[in-house]
Amino acid sequence: MSADETDGEAPEVAELLEELTRATDTDAERELVRETVETDLDIDVGVFGQVVVGYDRGDVSEALLGAVVFGVPMFVEGGTTEVGEHFAASPLAALGTLAFTVAVVYGIVYVADIQDVRVTRRVLGVVPRRLVGSLAVPLVAAVVGLTLWGRIAWTEPAVAAGSVVAAHLPMAVGAALGDILPGT
Repeated sequence: MSADETDGEAPEVAELLEELTRATDTDAERELVRETVETDLDIDVGVFGQVVVGYDRGDVSEALLGAVVFGVPMFVEGGTTEVGEHFAASPLAALGTLAFTVAVVYGIVYVADIQDVRVTRRVLGVVPRRLVGSLAVPLVAAVVGLTLWGRIAWTEPAVAAGSVVAAHLPMAVGAALGDILPGT
């Protein structure tokens, strides 16, 4: 078989596998497709290269785990409060950091091609649910964690909000990675 013939067949197999992956509805079916590809075609799919669709409580728990892993250092580090004080005095820096956080999370989930992430449902018909979850879960975790660990005092709301913004950036990165890396 010539190189041209091989190249001509590869896209057909890839297209068929893509169609089969799109046709699966459950994790069990996706796992069966993955096992079939690895066993029958001797292709190692592994953790990367899977199609990620939907967003459910499993994805929320993965995002929470990633957020907490990246957030614990922010809970114990005094620098978080210092950055919060800076953000209280410079609200534009806080807004810029929030915009940067959204851009980084969007980039990790949808642009970096770590996984093939498909948007199936949107919040208000506009924003992908996975993006909302990857930003909201770490935001809640940051507020709760920083409050419970006594790192912020809500008697100074501007400093507290600034500290949450400071902690939110790495926690959102952790949430995005924690959600898509398992490939579910």
